[in-house]
Amino acid sequence: LLPQDLLKFGLIPEFVGRLPIIATLEELDREALINIVTKPKNALVKQYQKLFRMDNVELEFEDEALGLIVDKAIERKTGARGLRSIIEEIMRDIMFDIPSNPNIEKCIVTKETVLEGKEPQIIMNEKKELKKPIIKKKRQTPEKNNKETA
Repeated sequence: LLPQDLLKFGLIPEFVGRLPIIATLEELDREALINIVTKPKNALVKQYQKLFRMDNVELEFEDEALGLIVDKAIERKTGARGLRSIIEEIMRDIMFDIPSNPNIEKCIVTKETVLEGKEPQIIMNEKKELKKPIIKKKRQTPEKNNKETA
């Protein structure tokens, strides 16, 4: 890659002149994208698992589902940046359903979820106690306090 190539691409000369090093990059392969979505400390899969854990639900992605998510990113030519939008598209509906049902124990994203847009597999626990509503205590008015001390 030469500076002239960037000029032909449409970048202004003032910008091209400020680039100290110009390098070409290869597209990420399938294995690299799967690693990106699962392995780093702040990986997308880990982020969603943590969000689900806040509602006491375990989230699991089947290997085939992850492979299909990565394949969609490759097909769209969006690379690693496109992975988030693909996963959000898959998880959007279920993320709103889970907090309203305390009996959901586990959510499994399957290949059918990615390919056909079906709901993820939900595992329910009927024995789980329903969350009790928080009951606020009435505050004592100052008049009651004065009568008790008098």
